[in-house]
Amino acid sequence: MSEDRSTAGTGLKLLARFGLVGIAATILYAALAIALVESEWIGFSPVQASLAAYAAAAVFSYFAHKSVTFMSSGSHRSEAARFVLLTATGFAVAYAAPALLTAKLGLPPIIAILVTCLLIPAVNLLMLDRWVFAQRRPGRQGDRST
Repeated sequence: MSEDRSTAGTGLKLLARFGLVGIAATILYAALAIALVESEWIGFSPVQASLAAYAAAAVFSYFAHKSVTFMSSGSHRSEAARFVLLTATGFAVAYAAPALLTAKLGLPPIIAILVTCLLIPAVNLLMLDRWVFAQRRPGRQGDRST
């Protein structure tokens, strides 16, 4: 097999793992948010439930990306801090993009939503791969995307 096919194959595997972790984190978020809102004994408002569920899904996402997607051997101290910064940046973009694209540029909300849905995961994949989880376990260097 040529080196190009091997590189493409490892890139696709990385993308598949990234997508699966993202889907699992999204399902976890949704399930927790619903459970926290619907629970009579917890009594969270929808905003409180969403924030708590988002935080729990982010913790899951960090550990799943570290161990499954990127198989990083870096320290939690540096990687967790970078992950939090990236997550906060993504949250800011999810706020700013619709505000800019709809309020300032007058574009339809669907355009802002699509830009956000495409931009944040693409930037996250790149930043998680190249910055947050840049230190790979021995023998896993080939999984680094292009």
